[in-house]
Amino acid sequence: MSTHYQQARFAQSATTKSTLPPELGFEVAFAGRSNAGKSSSLNRLCQQKSLARVSKTPGRTQLINFFSLPNGRYLVDLPGYGYAKVPEKVKKIWQTFIESYLNTRFTLRGLVLIMDIRHPMSDYDKTMLSWTQERNLPVHILLNKSDKLKRGKAKSTLLQIRKELKYLTNPVSIQMFSALKGDGVEELNNIIDSWIYPEESES
Repeated sequence: MSTHYQQARFAQSATTKSTLPPELGFEVAFAGRSNAGKSSSLNRLCQQKSLARVSKTPGRTQLINFFSLPNGRYLVDLPGYGYAKVPEKVKKIWQTFIESYLNTRFTLRGLVLIMDIRHPMSDYDKTMLSWTQERNLPVHILLNKSDKLKRGKAKSTLLQIRKELKYLTNPVSIQMFSALKGDGVEELNNIIDSWIYPEESES
């Protein structure tokens, strides 16, 4: 398992397309409902407790946050979506900004989509998947909080979601994950390596 992600450091935030950093290296974005454990999953991958801010009020982060990695790569934390207490006007602004980022950022090599395994495939998740399909962008789904279910139920949910995703034509992979316990970190690490450090994953 590579150690690149342990070296992640906050680089900058963006609120509009004009404030995004220059497109000079590969990057992977993290997206998901605000209560799915997106920030916790990112922190677990990087083995850092507070790299991505874990808010007590889901949906508070309104920025696209960029974290630098060795050799000009980035991890990108997208605003959480779908939280009921966020005003509808703000949701639409986020949606427009995220859609623009996903559709036009040519250095983006893949999307990690985090879902709560107990409540997967929300309308927002499906919208995100449709955007990735339009661009033929690889997506890796984390069924987070797998520790909250018994092993049989968790595996059954995994198989069910895998069947639901057969309609997608872009590369899609899926795994069970627990940001709390660290289950599945190595698999996630390897997927992201194949996207942004392909020269290492192939050697």
